[in-house]
Amino acid sequence: MKTVVIAGGGSAGWIAAGRIAARNGTSLAGGVRVILIESAVIGTIGVGEGTWPTMRNTLRKIGIRETDFIRQCDAAFKQGAQFARWTDGSAGDAYYHPLNPPQGAPQINLSGHWQAFARENPLNFAEAVDFQASLCDAGLAPKSITSPEYAGLANYAYHLDAGKFADLLRDHAVEKLGVIHMVDDIIEVHQDEAGDLTGLTLRGAGRVDGDFFVDCTGFASLLLGGTYGVPFKDCSDVLFCDRALALQVPYDRPDAPIATHTISTAQDAGWIWDIGLPTRRGTGHVYSSRHMSDEAAEESLRRYLGPAADGLSPRLIKIRAGHRASFWTHNCVGVGLAAGFLEPLEASALMLIETAVDFIADRLPANRAVMDTLSRQFNRAFTHHWDRIIEFLKLHYVLTKRTDTAFWRDNLDPASIPVELREKLELWRYHPPGPADFPHQPEVFSWPSYQYVMHGMGFAADYSGLAQVKAETASARRAFAQAERARQQALRDLPRHRDLLNRIQQYGLQPV
Repeated sequence: MKTVVIAGGGSAGWIAAGRIAARNGTSLAGGVRVILIESAVIGTIGVGEGTWPTMRNTLRKIGIRETDFIRQCDAAFKQGAQFARWTDGSAGDAYYHPLNPPQGAPQINLSGHWQAFARENPLNFAEAVDFQASLCDAGLAPKSITSPEYAGLANYAYHLDAGKFADLLRDHAVEKLGVIHMVDDIIEVHQDEAGDLTGLTLRGAGRVDGDFFVDCTGFASLLLGGTYGVPFKDCSDVLFCDRALALQVPYDRPDAPIATHTISTAQDAGWIWDIGLPTRRGTGHVYSSRHMSDEAAEESLRRYLGPAADGLSPRLIKIRAGHRASFWTHNCVGVGLAAGFLEPLEASALMLIETAVDFIADRLPANRAVMDTLSRQFNRAFTHHWDRIIEFLKLHYVLTKRTDTAFWRDNLDPASIPVELREKLELWRYHPPGPADFPHQPEVFSWPSYQYVMHGMGFAADYSGLAQVKAETASARRAFAQAERARQQALRDLPRHRDLLNRIQQYGLQPV
């Protein structure tokens, strides 16, 4: 394996280039030669502004300082998501899915104890088992200026400017990691008799040969879908949203508070995201065109934003919900939109890129003889990941009590609910979600995430009769008390979100 060719740029292409080069060395040092070909004509989607905590490890592995990342990508901290009006649509209907796990996990499962605890303490599940929801309510950061880079009191991810992020990754990969950057258009794909890719002909530079190819060509899926004809598995029968209107809006004043969580507010036929960056908000309306027109969707977005949207025009993005039937074929693997896309309800897009690139960078095939074994492992893992993400996103819709529009009523149709999700929900009426329900490792959404959504949306369950729950009563009370002590300390010690971001701009964080 001497040359890796990445077709396409954007976040997917440059994360792939940076991780592969950082992990496998540069050609100048006897390592792998990494070439990224980026079209001068085809732009990127550029609206993926939410990440997972995995991004901290990705940036560290690539070799980018957290201070530089925050300064150059207009980044802010993300501590979870708040879901408003998803359960019954009322004004006070809201719950959090924080990034911290419940207190004491996995040694104790507080899901089975919360109902009894809540009878004495008027706290919702996220507040009772952890302190991070309170940080979000208070607008506090997950760390302080004295925290080392990539470390914090609370678990965290980021909100970021996707265009600036791709630029930072590109500059670092080229200048520090020796990645070869070619701005050109692919006009022909070459294969050998066995079907492996051997090279790409570019409009200006001619032919570029390679041993391994990463398809980051977005929705076009030029190599995986175009050359190999790998079928696309549509999942619009489960997830109905197929449109997004994106709009970036200014703050009403320079010192306005910055939300430290993604805000997802349910609408008549979808939901609106609201992401706070230091200089603006990134917003958008994700909706089903079968249940709402583009014009009505824009009206809903403008109604949500109020005067902040005056004079601004949203960008329409069409979503084809689903993924390729396989992701790695011959010596080509699809990453990012070339592999598939789902509505950004839980910010899974960049996480899937990171997970795929981790596999590729850490297990880059030594030669052609081992490639088919690795591709089978990859395809099994990512078929599972996509199935579980679809299931988890659907969970948010099937627990609703809303029946006010056809969109919400249709989401409750059993025919639209994956079989495994139906089986799990029946089990979870009597047994709380736990590690045994998620044996696959690593799991993209595990049992704490399901608990936050289920209890946040008032899922009807009764665990009081379980022998294990009765036996753990004393331990559970200690865990709830520890969660409360942690909340008081965090509320006392942590700075306001904007204040910390301002100090990072001025002083920087401590290098690791």
